[in-house]
Amino acid sequence: MALQLRSLVLRGVTTDGSPLYPEPLQAVFGEVPHQICEFHILKELTKAILQAVATVRKDLAARKPTLKGGRPSTPAAKCAVRQGARLQQKIGELFSHRYVFVQHDLTPAERRTWLRITRGLPQLRTLRTVMEEVYRLFDRRCRTDTALIKLAKLRQRVRRFKPLGQILNKLRSPNLDKALTFLDDKLLPSTSNAVERGNRRHRKMQKTIYRVRTQEHISNRIALDMFRDLQKKGRGTTLKVLHKTRAA
Repeated sequence: MALQLRSLVLRGVTTDGSPLYPEPLQAVFGEVPHQICEFHILKELTKAILQAVATVRKDLAARKPTLKGGRPSTPAAKCAVRQGARLQQKIGELFSHRYVFVQHDLTPAERRTWLRITRGLPQLRTLRTVMEEVYRLFDRRCRTDTALIKLAKLRQRVRRFKPLGQILNKLRSPNLDKALTFLDDKLLPSTSNAVERGNRRHRKMQKTIYRVRTQEHISNRIALDMFRDLQKKGRGTTLKVLHKTRAA
């Protein structure tokens, strides 16, 4: 009703992955495209991949030989010390450079680092490959049907790697399919960042400004924030002109 009074038509809804949304959205708006926030999906996948890297680090730590106290005297003891040092270096590098497994784009130097620290660990190279394929799914140049076909092929490929079970569970989630809805509509936002940014702003406001508590005051504050966002581009242009004038 509020949308009709303003002559607005709902083209789609973007929410996070909460299971509370689908049923009321279906009841109120009917068959409206429902987009799951891309940010929340990628956050869950990157978390699963980082946990898989941590699991590999724990396995490497468990492989470290048990050393006796004192200086090693026998060839076997010296070999065990060297092996433990190599494993500890590998563990430290995997921890220090764990971001290379989930970062969107890697520089040539970062890719060389990734190849070096994953030498002898093919499962870790698979993790990076999976993450790159996931990022490609959200390319705006692709359509939803094409992205879903790519996703089905990715799920089939990852199924062969049993150590990646947790990541496979994340890839099987139906929320990932819904996160690709925005590819067929340029006006549908891929994330709910704008709404959540406003929510964070108003939660902070309620902590610092005590009079913004009632429904009327919150509505007025939201209207004021929307008006300010509408004029943001003009304010930015004005500031640039002022800076240039002062510099001259």
